[in-house]
Amino acid sequence: MLGRLLTLGPHAGAHRIAIRASVSVLVPLLVLWWTGHLEWSIYATFGAFTSLYGRERTYRARLSLQVEAGVTQVAAVTLGVLVGISDQRAWISVPVAAVVAFGASSESARRGWHPPGSLFQVFAFAAVASAPATREDVLPAVLVSGGSALFSVLVGYAGPAMRRARLTPLDVPARPIGGAVEGVWRYAVQSALGVLIAGTIATSAGIGRPYWAMVSAVVPLVARDLTAQLTRGLHRVVGTGLGLLVAWALLELDLPGLALVLVVAVLQAGAELVVGRNYALALVCVTPLALLMVHLVVPVPTHELLVDRGVETVIGVAVGVAVGYLSRPRLTEAIRSRIAL
Repeated sequence: MLGRLLTLGPHAGAHRIAIRASVSVLVPLLVLWWTGHLEWSIYATFGAFTSLYGRERTYRARLSLQVEAGVTQVAAVTLGVLVGISDQRAWISVPVAAVVAFGASSESARRGWHPPGSLFQVFAFAAVASAPATREDVLPAVLVSGGSALFSVLVGYAGPAMRRARLTPLDVPARPIGGAVEGVWRYAVQSALGVLIAGTIATSAGIGRPYWAMVSAVVPLVARDLTAQLTRGLHRVVGTGLGLLVAWALLELDLPGLALVLVVAVLQAGAELVVGRNYALALVCVTPLALLMVHLVVPVPTHELLVDRGVETVIGVAVGVAVGYLSRPRLTEAIRSRIAL
């Protein structure tokens, strides 16, 4: 596991994905900054996550996957706003996030999403649901996240259209990293349980942002075997710890709106440059990106924000690994064989 933590994979054209992802988030945020609506930036950012899908595909294959991902992101954001209207949103969001994890995980496994799993859907729903909302916020959430997702799809399709000789289109996607087709329901249930347990623990403990625990719980479960799950969990914890240092430095600068938008775009590009090569290294960019995005909408003291992120990450990873270990198929087979004897 330590060896994998320090291993850096091949570049594999990551700069092209990084540019697409950066442009996809930068343009919508610039529009919001220009019109004086940076409070909607969280909707735009989650819609722009559509650009992260289909990096291994081109043409119609990428278009199909990104449209599907965009629809799920907009749906997650909209559902998050609806839950955020309630005064009991903290507790309501936990079981609903588990349902989101179940649905997105099963769809990811069956349809071969890349990136696999329900991380972005759970993140979009739970983060938006954690903020107080009103009925007037529903329409902006749909329009902003939808417009951002549509722009991401257009950016994703324009790239390969201008480089027709770069790659052969992949009509049949590769099998997903997690949730093999024959184990769709088990994988989906694992994800839902991880989110439900981690969210319940974090909410009961009174930690300020339980959605980080819920998001972290689904990260190890993307992998199939226990060793890979432990490795992803280790990457998540170590990468988040280093990312918190970067986040602290950026938050202390108290950047104005435009500078903050530019930093978010740079961090998005940095994350995509290395996410396929080393997950922990990518989190050095992802962690400050997530914290800046949240801080922009609901400013809180820096120390509180950093501590909450660190504690909830450990809780979520621990729960995810435990769920993966206790529900692994070979454990079930071992129990059955003992009963038979």
